[in-house]
Amino acid sequence: MSQIPQAAIALAKRFEGFHRVPKNDPGRAHPYVCPAGYWTIGYGHLCNPDHPPITEVEAERYLVDDLRIALTATLRYCPVLATEPEGRLAAIVDFTFNLGPGRLQASTLRRRVNQRDWTAAGQELRRWVYGGGKVLPGLLARREAEISLLDTKV
Repeated sequence: MSQIPQAAIALAKRFEGFHRVPKNDPGRAHPYVCPAGYWTIGYGHLCNPDHPPITEVEAERYLVDDLRIALTATLRYCPVLATEPEGRLAAIVDFTFNLGPGRLQASTLRRRVNQRDWTAAGQELRRWVYGGGKVLPGLLARREAEISLLDTKV
């Protein structure tokens, strides 16, 4: 099994952030509703609203498990990424982590990646910036970060 690309871990941490820490309970994240309307905890881990608070170490454990699932799905749907530079794999793993394997499976993005058409894949990524019918600045920034990794040769 492939290793989770470090760039995918960095992207997830950058855009998910371990930030839902109330002042009266420092060091622990509590469940919150993400912009897409899902209950989440830690670094974007889906959960129930009554999930107990977690530490950053626990959040990192969830993140590794979630990224492993995203990596497996990414390589299943985009097998060409197994021989591409790690940055490209990291970009699509982050997309899969953020939006779920089903979105990758059914997407034109998947076709463009498997065709190794990196310019068109970047254009497809730019389509995935909406939440609740409007462009979300965080998703816009995340997709641009993913696109910059698609352009890497390393």
